[in-house]
Amino acid sequence: MNRQDKSLQALIAILRTSGALENMVRKDVSCYNLNLTEFSVLELLYHKGSQTIQTIKNKILIASSSTTYVIDQLVKKGYVKRELCQADKRVTYAEITEEGKKLMSDIFPKHASRIENNFENLTEEELVQLKNLLRKVTQEKKEIE
Repeated sequence: MNRQDKSLQALIAILRTSGALENMVRKDVSCYNLNLTEFSVLELLYHKGSQTIQTIKNKILIASSSTTYVIDQLVKKGYVKRELCQADKRVTYAEITEEGKKLMSDIFPKHASRIENNFENLTEEELVQLKNLLRKVTQEKKEIE
């Protein structure tokens, strides 16, 4: 088997694994009446504190209009509130509410444990190696000419 075939097989394995993990996460967060994007925003705010809408968009990798919609939904659920920046009224921050913190403090440890269970067949060293190898794959490459 040549390098190109091995690369294609590696890609297929990564995509299948990614799909399986994403399905597990979707199923897990849906138990709490959240979708994956809502959970991602809550998780970011829970662990990193108040963030601008632009920062959330960049970190969660979703479109601006989708970011606004997701934050709207989290505001309706009482998990997030908006705050205008006093220094620059064009900037809006999203902040997790006490209700959002309570939810995340309840569900995040369970969620993290479910994720850990998906990697139980790997040693801690293999987990670090996997992370580093995946990062190496996604490093910037020369554009294909």
